[in-house]
Amino acid sequence: MIPILLALAAASAPAPAAMPAAAEARFKSCTALIAASPERAVADANEWRAKGGGVHARQCEALALAAQERWPQAAAAFELAASEAEAANDPGAVDLRVQAGNAWLAAGEPAKARAIFDSTLAALILTPEMRGEIHLDRGRALVALDDLPGARRDFDKAVELAPNDSFAWYMSAALARRQNDLKRAQDDIAQAVSMAPDDAELLLEAGNIAAVSGEVDAARGLYAKAARSAPNSDAGRRAAAALAANEAKASPPPAN
Repeated sequence: MIPILLALAAASAPAPAAMPAAAEARFKSCTALIAASPERAVADANEWRAKGGGVHARQCEALALAAQERWPQAAAAFELAASEAEAANDPGAVDLRVQAGNAWLAAGEPAKARAIFDSTLAALILTPEMRGEIHLDRGRALVALDDLPGARRDFDKAVELAPNDSFAWYMSAALARRQNDLKRAQDDIAQAVSMAPDDAELLLEAGNIAAVSGEVDAARGLYAKAARSAPNSDAGRRAAAALAANEAKASPPPAN
């Protein structure tokens, strides 16, 4: 499962809505550089901003910084872009605030992320689904802050308001496992896997939940499927390691 911000850092980032055609073309040109050279994309965004590119130039800069995993700088750039968008009454400000919060999470600054998500949830223009996604993000921040009861409330809101998001169910299941609520963990991970049956991260968590529930054969099958699904991913490698460890435990000792 890819963190939300990492997906946003891709060069295929969509142009913001309601942009003039020339600005949209310039935004696409800037973001197209990210995959090939995020450093050049930052320079291009700065040059565009110096010529009046405004919020969209700042957004391109933030995406390019995120692609380099320069998370504090990316978060600051997203926040500046959001402030500029708010000053212009641009509805895209909410998305930029959320991206800033996710960048702070990636930077290991969950308290800063939580503050942003708190203020964003106070906005009156959110759709139920958007509100659910922000509850999901704030829940992630609260897990990092070790506020598990607060995270549970947010994840409950997330699955209520954004029930089609497999990641919300996954996060809810992982928290339930951590809190030893195995029935909730089993139910929620089953919901997540039903939506994304080949997602290695979900399958790995399903295997973990099966393992702690004493369902050894089910855990092995899930770990094996996760490893096959994405063998070169972090989740796939962790699943392969878990499968190997599980099989080693099950093997009889060598004969003397």
